[in-house]
Amino acid sequence: MFVGQAHPTTQAFPESVLMLARSFRYFVLALLFLVPTSIAQETAKPVRMGTGIMTFDTVPGWGLGSDGKSQIGSTHGSVVIDKEGNIYTSANMGVFVFNPDGQIVRRFLGDDYSSIHDMEIRAEEDGEFIYGARNNNAEGIKFNSVTGAIVLKLTFPEESGLKLEAFRPTAITVAPNGDIFLSDGYASNHIFKYDRTGKYLKHFGEKGNGQKQFNTAHGMTLDTRYEPPRLLICDRNHEPKGRLLHYDLEGNYIDEVISGLGMPTSAAVQGDYVSVPDLHGRLVILDKSNTIMAVLGHNPDPAKRANFGVPQEQWIEGIFSGTHGSYWDKDGNLYVQDWNVSGRLMKLVRVRN
Repeated sequence: MFVGQAHPTTQAFPESVLMLARSFRYFVLALLFLVPTSIAQETAKPVRMGTGIMTFDTVPGWGLGSDGKSQIGSTHGSVVIDKEGNIYTSANMGVFVFNPDGQIVRRFLGDDYSSIHDMEIRAEEDGEFIYGARNNNAEGIKFNSVTGAIVLKLTFPEESGLKLEAFRPTAITVAPNGDIFLSDGYASNHIFKYDRTGKYLKHFGEKGNGQKQFNTAHGMTLDTRYEPPRLLICDRNHEPKGRLLHYDLEGNYIDEVISGLGMPTSAAVQGDYVSVPDLHGRLVILDKSNTIMAVLGHNPDPAKRANFGVPQEQWIEGIFSGTHGSYWDKDGNLYVQDWNVSGRLMKLVRVRN
């Protein structure tokens, strides 16, 4: 066959058919580049974790977009759930609200809602409100969970008499009477107490590695497992390993709850149980005696523990990398957020026998 001579098989087809064939070939090639993420989400199987009454199954792809990718951007935040079962998670760009099926129902974006490090939700006479600690913005905030209207801001109280070089709140919680506690966990490690209107009342605690000191008072919640309720504080960097502490609502030390938790970042209570994310890529569940009931999502790879830079394509179903926030729904399911460059939020469904 001479150069330039048509191949015998091409002479039988008109140019329009050949063009269609070439287009189809390019379409198939394009699909080969687009499919891996979506296939990975479709073929990922639920992973069972935990033990006994604290056994859970993961929900592959929960909260991801139709393209199989995270919709929330990088995460360094928290999770809470309202009375209707909607899930709020704070990301660097703002707060995203999901329904239990993983669809976004509303969002609060922009400078007023960015980088909320910790959240609590509270039902009050005029609605449900989100309380947030913003370490990058040196403040605590309170906003309506439906409208997003900000009704209160908590700044550093000059009347405390402290001369701080920085104010970087990492945790917030609310007492039954409405008093607000704001932990300066990334700076002084003082915990500030305000009344419901934002009036400064007192502060307690200090940075250090002693029994009654905090070496990064990173997380905090109201521990309703006991009467009267008390503060449960995550002393993340305490040596030799992270621990949980109890303080009463007047700022008095009660006891060390448990130690050896790695880097406990936050705590969420439901009934007699508390979930405690460990930044090393696991979530620990304690009972009322503060005995470990289960460990979820343990990461066996030291290089990917406490690692913000694990992109979505390297996520492994059922394995966490920088566990930072968690919350229980009314059915005992857990929602878990990783500190993560791509923005990772996971749903764990409680297994009932």
